[in-house]
Amino acid sequence: MSQHDRTLTYTPRSTHAGEVPFEPGELFFTRTDKRGVIISGNQVFQRVSGYDLSELKGAPHKLVRHPDMPKGVFHLKWERLGQDKKMVAYVKNRSKDGRFYWVIAITWPTEEGYLSVRAKPLSDMRDKMEVLYKALLAAEQNDGVTAAQSSERLLDAVRGMGFHDYDAFMGHALRLEMLENAKATGTAPTAVLQRYFAMYDTIRDLGAEVEGLVEVIRAIRTVPMNMRILASRLENVGGPISAISVNYSQMLEEMTTWIKEFSEGPNCTFARIKGAILQGQFLVCAADMQSRMSTLFAEDIKIAEDKSTLLEDKNMLEREAEVFHNEAQESLKRIETEVRRLSRSVLDMKRYVTGLSSTRMMCKIESASLGGSDTALNGIVEQLDERQNEIERRLARVVELNSNIQGHSAMLRSMS
Repeated sequence: MSQHDRTLTYTPRSTHAGEVPFEPGELFFTRTDKRGVIISGNQVFQRVSGYDLSELKGAPHKLVRHPDMPKGVFHLKWERLGQDKKMVAYVKNRSKDGRFYWVIAITWPTEEGYLSVRAKPLSDMRDKMEVLYKALLAAEQNDGVTAAQSSERLLDAVRGMGFHDYDAFMGHALRLEMLENAKATGTAPTAVLQRYFAMYDTIRDLGAEVEGLVEVIRAIRTVPMNMRILASRLENVGGPISAISVNYSQMLEEMTTWIKEFSEGPNCTFARIKGAILQGQFLVCAADMQSRMSTLFAEDIKIAEDKSTLLEDKNMLEREAEVFHNEAQESLKRIETEVRRLSRSVLDMKRYVTGLSSTRMMCKIESASLGGSDTALNGIVEQLDERQNEIERRLARVVELNSNIQGHSAMLRSMS
């Protein structure tokens, strides 16, 4: 069953004692100045936090900070915002009456200050982050860990979860929450979101295939050595086998170099493709939240006595959503560039595989010339057959997955 299937049922997360309830379809909005002082906030924020707008305006946003939150999270937040970066975090807040509520918050800088849209977190990632936050808070309170050190521990923990950096975590977290929210509200992600989600799944599958290629090549790196040992044992008749081993060794080195350039390091082809997809996915998720928040402002505007601030917020969100969409288009261009490079790179890999196939055939011919009596050479031929078939299968899968990414990016281009 597809993870995008609208028939998937949503199991509501149980509300704990002391937790402020609110619906999955509701969104919070706040606008602050550069110091984090609240300028405006929507009705959902007022209702759930328990503060009237008159109490919120002019107050620092940390008014709703819960003591269970480690300082390291906010250190990272202000560090990123100070670098003109966006920030996504799971946050536990405290309402005026002392209860709590969790949100997943996206915050980003503007010329005047900061905007933030927040939703109800529904995925298991929230539970994982709660456990991590408890550990960070304990270290801050009991071990003298500073906010900066706690922030580094947070980043280390995110990398330990398998994310290259915090940006990758943000893109993944937003994706999870968008999918869970769609199930909870009985809606489907937009066509754009579904394309990005599909590309994300595809690049993960592609990574698994490349890891498989690495393992296969590592497994057959002993073959040339075994062939040389066999050649020395055969003495005079072992010359051809020795020559074959040299050719095979050279081709393996070329394949190993190709694999390293493709899959190793932060600037490799795979990392660039995955990074562009994650960035695009993050931006379209954020833009979708902005657009939905802008639409929800209509309810606030209906009942507001002074509509001017709300209209200003609504218009600002619409402009910011357009900015995010434009940034997503730039990410899409990078995706298209990198998958074209991968297509050309795969042609090189195919040439190496063709060379290996020729070497395998030469081994078979040499085995036949020896009357097929040498079991060691027969074993090498069987190993080459098995590994060659796996390399060809995995490479064909890489080509297929790369074509899938190209198809999704082409469709996204047509939607823009």
